[in-house]
Amino acid sequence: MTGSQLRPESREPTGRTYAPDFLTELFRNPLDPGYGDAAARRRQGATVRWGRSVRAVSLVVIVVLGFLFAVAYRQTVAAAPGRQQAREGLVAQIEQREGETDQLSERADELRAEVSRQRAAALGTEAAQLHELEAGTGLGRVSGDGVVVRLADAPSDEQMVPDPALGPSRVLYIDLQGVANGLWASGAEAISINGQRLTATSTIRSAGQVILVDLQSVKGPYEVSAIGPDALRERFAKTRIAATMQQVAADTGVAFEVWDADDLILPAAPDPRLEYAQPPASPRPSGRPVSPGTSAPNSGGGR
Repeated sequence: MTGSQLRPESREPTGRTYAPDFLTELFRNPLDPGYGDAAARRRQGATVRWGRSVRAVSLVVIVVLGFLFAVAYRQTVAAAPGRQQAREGLVAQIEQREGETDQLSERADELRAEVSRQRAAALGTEAAQLHELEAGTGLGRVSGDGVVVRLADAPSDEQMVPDPALGPSRVLYIDLQGVANGLWASGAEAISINGQRLTATSTIRSAGQVILVDLQSVKGPYEVSAIGPDALRERFAKTRIAATMQQVAADTGVAFEVWDADDLILPAAPDPRLEYAQPPASPRPSGRPVSPGTSAPNSGGGR
């Protein structure tokens, strides 16, 4: 057989051709095709094993994360009743303390009234003058005609709130301060905020979101009652704080109302705790006294 007759019968399906002589074929293709096929099969098997390993690791990670989430959820659910119980206990304690405070306040009012009666009986004719002085200082109960200024937080209507994320607008302690000062400037003779009588030493401030009047918390709606002359309402309407609160009410929805009231009764303020300043004790001299005629030592060390 000739080489031309062997060439077409020796063609591989992969397209490889053999040389007509053995030496040329040996140098052209030193490795048998089976080696290449085996290497390709190993690479394909490694790729398949790597994909399986990745899927297995991903499955293990998902299972572990699911287990951790399940444990965290069970712990959260198990701890929820304890937190709710602790919260309910704190709320109950607060309500109990508030009830006790109210009872003590009522008892203090009763004792104060008894002291006033005993003092009036002991003073005799001078009791009337004492009552007038107490009424002027806020330590006595007074009644008369005047005005009532009502302030309340804005309703929870998003259309009335400039920024819904901030929640409804609230009455601030500076609003109550401004209203009280405006009433004083308009001629008010006695003022109380939600039953808390104001005196010359009264304070209106805030602690967090709670407004305190003489360290007593007051809750909205806030009613500032004032006893004064007949023109008290007209005078107050002309003050700057009245115009400011009307603008605030129009912009934020905070309630601001003023009306005349007859026969207002303002309670007495509790007895103030006055503190008196005292001069400090004279400091003891740190140096050593020098007797007359004795020269002071030379601090420079030379003559």
